[in-house]
Amino acid sequence: MQGTGQDYDKYAYEPFAVTVDLAVLTIHAGALHVLLVERGQEPYAGRWALPGGFLLPRESAEDAARRELAEETGLADVSGLHLEQLRTYSDPGRDPRMRVVSVAFAALLPDPPEPHGGGDAAQARWLPCATAGPLAFDHDRILADAHDRVGAKLEYTCLATAFCPPEFTLGELQQVYETVWGTALDRPNFRRKVLAAPGFVEPVPGAARLTGGRGKPAALYRAGGAAALHPPLFRPTTEGRP
Repeated sequence: MQGTGQDYDKYAYEPFAVTVDLAVLTIHAGALHVLLVERGQEPYAGRWALPGGFLLPRESAEDAARRELAEETGLADVSGLHLEQLRTYSDPGRDPRMRVVSVAFAALLPDPPEPHGGGDAAQARWLPCATAGPLAFDHDRILADAHDRVGAKLEYTCLATAFCPPEFTLGELQQVYETVWGTALDRPNFRRKVLAAPGFVEPVPGAARLTGGRGKPAALYRAGGAAALHPPLFRPTTEGRP
């Protein structure tokens, strides 16, 4: 049993650092994009990486994540930002400088502003997830885990609306699912399931938007008050599973 109080020696343990990393995702031009920064210093100078940095002594991980996002990309107080903790990465060799444990976050943004580099980031840019790697450190793994997490949560939560503007069409919502899952969905079936899910979306009275083509304007919706989907909206490869 470890000692406590006066017999505790904090110098008896090898020091290590704690960082935060952010996989910030958005949908642009029909593709899933991730926010990346070009590292301005070693290690991995000149390589693309997820934004992030070291946790300050009196700072929570979430506060550090928001601070680093603002410092390295210029995205401060971003409207509509959805931020959630992803997992902790603690492999001993993940950082060549020293033992570093990272608390990673997944974040989603609709209609994101243009970023700009700051701090130790030479530049910041939105890049398609499909062609983003190889990234510095273990950031390819973090990005893949974030993509998997978001894809899974689209099945049983209302997270998809976090990719949408405040008012959106059902076609735009369907594009979120198709882009994240990488598969086409049947439009009438998707519409039926969305409208049958209590609290998923709610209509915007009297609002409509032209979406191209010669059809009538599409009705607009906004996020409802529900957090979970009942029943779940499974992707086609898992349709009908228990």
